[in-house]
Amino acid sequence: MNSIELPHDIEADVARALAEDLGDGDVTAALIDPAAQARAEVRCNEDAVLCGRAWFDEVFRRIDPAVVVEWRFDDGADVPAGETVCRLQGRARALLSGERTALNFLQTLSGTATSARRFARAVAGTRTRILDTRKTVPGLRRAQKYAVRCGGAWNHRHGLYDAFLIKENHVLAAGGITEAVRRAAEQGKGLMIEVEVESLDELREALATEADRIMLDDFDLESMREAVRIRDAHAAATGAKPKELEASGSAGDKDLRAIAETGVDFISIGAMTKHVRAIDFSMRFA
Repeated sequence: MNSIELPHDIEADVARALAEDLGDGDVTAALIDPAAQARAEVRCNEDAVLCGRAWFDEVFRRIDPAVVVEWRFDDGADVPAGETVCRLQGRARALLSGERTALNFLQTLSGTATSARRFARAVAGTRTRILDTRKTVPGLRRAQKYAVRCGGAWNHRHGLYDAFLIKENHVLAAGGITEAVRRAAEQGKGLMIEVEVESLDELREALATEADRIMLDDFDLESMREAVRIRDAHAAATGAKPKELEASGSAGDKDLRAIAETGVDFISIGAMTKHVRAIDFSMRFA
């Protein structure tokens, strides 16, 4: 399910980031009269998908709960370059001390959401969904996975605890695909079991196991089409529900549509959260 619920660890994310930036106090902001009030606005300087409002708000809530933030766009909204996304009012010291940390969250999460929107649009109209991976910024996984959903893509597993993903090294260590999947199913945890294959022969072996999903690692387009054909034929012959197929590898934007048109169910893209380019936001006092 691609629900867009806020993560539960926003307060911890922000507390950690503020401790990193403020240390034992903002010495430069201390030059400002503590009673001085100010207004400011945050502008998005390029086309982007907005994401990170809750983290931005939490920064100023922690520094000074009296700061008022008025948003003009929701998370997930397409924002044109040059638009003001929010306005702030409060003590000048608080606005100055929170500026960088708040913008860091906004630029990183909006960058993730913008990337996700681009990939999702590349396969729009097909049955294929774009998935993220565990290749995330350390400490910001839940935040980035939230941003992925805001951008219109989907989440894979969140960590090593909520699904089995049996990759090449697991297969080698366990003694083969069939044995690795058998051990996963035997644990009876009720979790999805996914196994990686590197050839059509390995695909055929995986189809005979209790795996729910099969990852096609670096298959070319023709091999993907054949994998879909083999999967469908196996399901028809056995009367079983067709196993999901996930394409994985180094796919560029131009390749995504062609991959989706092979009939695979998912395309996982590590670059969506790993190669994030921050969106250019700026905050200026009015």
